Amino acid sequence: MTILIAGGAGYIGSTVASACLDAGVTPVILDSLVTGRGEFTDGRIFYEGDISDGAVVDRVFSEHPDISAVVHCAALIVVPESVADPIGYYEANVGKSLDFVRHLHRNGCDRLIFSSSASIYQAEDGSPVTEDSPLAPQSPYARTKAVCEEMFADIAAAGKMRVLSLRYFNPVGSDPLLRTGLQLKRPSHALGKLSQAHQEGTPFPITGVNYPTRDGTGIRDYVHVWDLAAAHIAAIERFDSILTASTPSIAINLGTGAGTTVRELCAAFNNVVSTPLATIDTDPRPGDVAGGYTTSDRAQSLLGWTPKLTLEDGIQSALDWIPVRDKLLKD
Repeated sequence: MTILIAGGAGYIGSTVASACLDAGVTPVILDSLVTGRGEFTDGRIFYEGDISDGAVVDRVFSEHPDISAVVHCAALIVVPESVADPIGYYEANVGKSLDFVRHLHRNGCDRLIFSSSASIYQAEDGSPVTEDSPLAPQSPYARTKAVCEEMFADIAAAGKMRVLSLRYFNPVGSDPLLRTGLQLKRPSHALGKLSQAHQEGTPFPITGVNYPTRDGTGIRDYVHVWDLAAAHIAAIERFDSILTASTPSIAINLGTGAGTTVRELCAAFNNVVSTPLATIDTDPRPGDVAGGYTTSDRAQSLLGWTPKLTLEDGIQSALDWIPVRDKLLKD
């Protein structure tokens, strides 16, 4: 089986490609390398190009006519950047995705697995969400994901393709074999900030301690990126049984089914490292919310998928990746 992975040189896409190789699936990678890394394509079938470039997409399918499905991970994902440049984000994430689908349809490919995001949910009070929970994306980035989902659902309803949208929660960790991981030297998410504070020997600021959660700190659903990759393999294998003429599109949440507060994340981090990290309570940042987490019933019933790796596993692999990343990626 051969699968096209758009954005396959990025964090999620390259990890999915590794999982494909381990599962006997051949990944073909298409990536513009705007944010992806060429180092993550070494030894893999790779085309450098934009998903909106019809000539490149046509060439991929001409040279690999056995491609049976597409995993679409190509997107810009930085929330503050999307606020500063909404035009660029809508063009890259929505406009180019529409072009891409047109090219896929022309080449007879009707199976699409879309990398969506839990940021589209109205998750402000620390409660769990399901796929039927209200949507209220709070940034241009998140709105591009919601718009793409609706756009793909309309295209699927017209009989042009079938679309499975996987709504990621908070990926952590790396490929267990350390083939790929986060590209950024200083990630801006909580685990990245924890690692940086630990390296620098400074206290980690817990921003907000009066949220309506069990310990007053914000709550998120941290899922190991290798578990996310396994969900993609399950989606590829079960695609035709999940999506039919009567159900041409569906969304599935991918999370652990359990929330982790910031204090609990810090405790898990200290369970992994040899020198405990100190924390300091501070005021919430403007725009921060309590957050939320998912239930995973639909993923279990439709994909047969449940996470296998723990939060500590994710933290350990993220820390293991740091020295590998510094040697592998030429900044």
